[in-house]
Amino acid sequence: MKLAALALLAVSVLPGSPAPTFNKDIAPILHRNCASCHRPGEVAPFALLTYQDASKRAGLIAEVTRTRAMPPWKAEPGYGHFQDERRVSDAQIALLRQWAKAGAPEGRPEDKPVAPRFPEGWQAGKPDMEVTVAKPFHAPAEGRDVFQCFVIPLNLDSDKYVRTVEFRAGNRRVVHHALFFLDTSGSARELDAATPEPGYPCFGGPGIPPSAGLGGWAPGASAIPLPDGVATTIKKGSDLVMQIHYHPSGKPEMDQSSVGLTFTEKPTKGLSGLLTGTRRIDIPAGEAHYEVRDSLVIPQDVDLIGITPHAHYLCKEMKVDARLPDGSVTPLIWIKDWDFNWQGQYRYADPVRLLKGTKVEMKYIYDNSASNPHNPSSPPRRVTFGEQTTNEMALAFLQVMLPSPEDERPFRQAFATSRMVQMVEEGGEPAGLGRRKLLEQAARMFDKNKNGKLDPDEKEALVEFLNRNMSR
Repeated sequence: MKLAALALLAVSVLPGSPAPTFNKDIAPILHRNCASCHRPGEVAPFALLTYQDASKRAGLIAEVTRTRAMPPWKAEPGYGHFQDERRVSDAQIALLRQWAKAGAPEGRPEDKPVAPRFPEGWQAGKPDMEVTVAKPFHAPAEGRDVFQCFVIPLNLDSDKYVRTVEFRAGNRRVVHHALFFLDTSGSARELDAATPEPGYPCFGGPGIPPSAGLGGWAPGASAIPLPDGVATTIKKGSDLVMQIHYHPSGKPEMDQSSVGLTFTEKPTKGLSGLLTGTRRIDIPAGEAHYEVRDSLVIPQDVDLIGITPHAHYLCKEMKVDARLPDGSVTPLIWIKDWDFNWQGQYRYADPVRLLKGTKVEMKYIYDNSASNPHNPSSPPRRVTFGEQTTNEMALAFLQVMLPSPEDERPFRQAFATSRMVQMVEEGGEPAGLGRRKLLEQAARMFDKNKNGKLDPDEKEALVEFLNRNMSR
């Protein structure tokens, strides 16, 4: 703890010291760390903008900050430094406790700060383009989770460059998460036209080879703009394909969700996503400490700008590190008390340099015992990998910046090939890469002429390579 914070903590607990007041001491803490959610029209159940809002909940505020249940910032300090960290210090927690204990005094009017102003509706400000699913979708009351893809023509007459993507769930009671894809082929429109309901079923993926991706949303995520010079390109004529995962709430529900896009100038830097994770998850009923590990190797020098860890209800701890070629370790993120309801896309305050050959290592720990309050099954049951909410996942999405947009395609090809080699050398199947796609990558690796075909010698070498490695 810094000296200034220690001094503040000491003063706040000295006998006879003046009690903290809302206007001078408490409002700045709440405005910075809580008001983005605790304001009218947002996800929190009550506002915390004014003295009247906060004073009647002073004891609750002191308790949830003492236990660090609030504000919902899961990343541990010292394991990655991120933008917009909602983390209250020990000294601030002590102030909140002292304020509540003193009866929540308001303080002098002249000390009252100006309440923060937020854009109406959209967290990232009014988007340049706002699109909504054309018709409400009726989610069933019970049964298996539903994965539905909705096709939204963007009707762009020129390429656009996206800096911010913000999702607004139409019905938070049933929307589990959402993923966004782009389609220039018209294939998604054909699938949509073949079904009577809005959109089309799409368990496991969008059911098309997307031309690009626009990221995703899960509870707790917020819209974070990309760094200057970086953007995702939407080609002229693209359709947005919005895959939404619905989890039944116990009664029939309707949803009509929206996406807001903010545009910027043509990018000067490249942008790519990486995924580490595995399908090898098989958690016995009652197992309180089940570890899942995976890793990936960076195929060229990159700047890591963001990380998004993901699991379901049974995960309790997740840690991702970067082991550099010289053997040194750079911590990327550590979450000790994972909560599915407070997921996040973490953007680094400064890019993290990862050199070619860096090994990104993840370790997730799961608790499938009856003592886990988040366990959806009572009594506990065996849980394996899957996309249903009651299944489990172990994923970490990495967002990296490249020297130029021209580097994106070769970088993605190099990464896919390295993951294929990793699979055949280590066994198993990395999450996000099906066996067929891996074999396709293998075929491209042996296509020396780059003509899309394998001559007899190339095919023989590929078969020998796969037979030798698959049989390990």
